Amino acid sequence: QIHLVESGGDLVLPGGSLRLSCTLSGFSFDYFTIGWFRQAPGKQREGVSCTISRGGNAYYADSVKGRFTVSRDKDNDVVYLQMSSLKPEDTGVYYCATGGRGPTFYNDPAICLSSAEYNYWGQGTQVVVSA
Repeated sequence: QIHLVESGGDLVLPGGSLRLSCTLSGFSFDYFTIGWFRQAPGKQREGVSCTISRGGNAYYADSVKGRFTVSRDKDNDVVYLQMSSLKPEDTGVYYCATGGRGPTFYNDPAICLSSAEYNYWGQGTQVVVSA
């Protein structure tokens, strides 16, 4: 059974950094695209970043480019989202997710960052950026 668990959320000052983790089980994650999404109170869930399977591309939302970095730890089946220069507007619940399609399908940032293209989700981890 596919299972994803996020961790690492916290309260952080503006300008600070956090690293979120998405621990995966039940599947060989090297064959699956992993997406990071966030949802702020009263707003729709939005795509933040994604890492395509089998050494494919990574994509980022314009709002986080240059500040967030996604990476994979194959040995431990963990995907990280390193977040730097955090802003109050980065506040929200962060989710990781995976879909069942191959790397070619997700090799389009509009698709890769669309929550509709993912079937399996973690429970989320809260990030609050505030002074």
